[in-house]
Amino acid sequence: MTNSAVLGVDSGGSGLRVVLVLRGGPGTRRVGPLTSEEPVRTGPRGIDADHLLEQLLPMAGRLMAEVGVDELAAVAVGAAGLATLGDRLRAELPSALGRELGVRRLALAADAVTAYTGALGRQPGAVIAAGTGMIAVGTDLASWRRADGWGHLLGDCGGGAWIGRAGLEAAVRAFDGRRGGSVALLARAQERFGPVPGLPGKLYPRPDRPAVLASFAPEVAACAASDPVASDILRAAARHMAESAAAVCPDVSEAQVAFTGGLFKMGDPLLVPLREELAGQLPHARQVPAAGDPLDGAVRIAVDLADDRFTLPRDERMLHIVTGTSERTA
Repeated sequence: MTNSAVLGVDSGGSGLRVVLVLRGGPGTRRVGPLTSEEPVRTGPRGIDADHLLEQLLPMAGRLMAEVGVDELAAVAVGAAGLATLGDRLRAELPSALGRELGVRRLALAADAVTAYTGALGRQPGAVIAAGTGMIAVGTDLASWRRADGWGHLLGDCGGGAWIGRAGLEAAVRAFDGRRGGSVALLARAQERFGPVPGLPGKLYPRPDRPAVLASFAPEVAACAASDPVASDILRAAARHMAESAAAVCPDVSEAQVAFTGGLFKMGDPLLVPLREELAGQLPHARQVPAAGDPLDGAVRIAVDLADDRFTLPRDERMLHIVTGTSERTA
């Protein structure tokens, strides 16, 4: 087998992660990941394809130079918001990646699909992917179903931005002297953001507002053991996540359910109520640990594409496959 390389990309609310896998020769070599700290912008035309390429191409070029390859057998891009905001990516990325990186096969996937693939592979079930946002995706291996993932203004209920916003609301309620406030969260909000009257000016104009809100979610978790308001916020988040998982999980005896994403690094304050909610709302699905994360899922999709053994259900909006994308000339 000659050396071939595939690229996995995870574009989420906190930035871009890129990893290259070199295959053949003496074995498989994984290089990276490289990360950016800036989320890909979203504008009136959806996800900004130019901004994604502006970040992706230098990182991909660096990884390719490190292993000595000048084209890629396959690339899989998992992107937050692809299902509803991904028209530009679907229209522009295939030709751009073929031209710049020699890409022959490309998968454009919702980040929930790469999260699912990393967590459960080819098993039927449901996966909750939670970081800055929150989405649940499920499959019976014939089609995909999704719930939530509507962004921090319309949904993402239970995600990091949702928890952080709820925690800050409890803080300002305490500042005002209204019911439902939390003195503990008020103290942490002022420590993190400064005096409460200045908080709107630090949040509303920010283009990365969801990530800023999500940065307060760990403070809510830190207060949960001793503060009933913080504990109730995490219980509500767990209930929202389980409701989304129940909406997409197939009703089959072998169904599995897993969760993945940076939000779950908060540990037991969130995981304990989530496991309880899943047991109550999805009693037929077996809870299992995620085998990998969304970047692992992107790599797995890219490898399967390169090897002509891709079997996951295709979907125009959630898992878009393009072959023969390279436009390079000899």
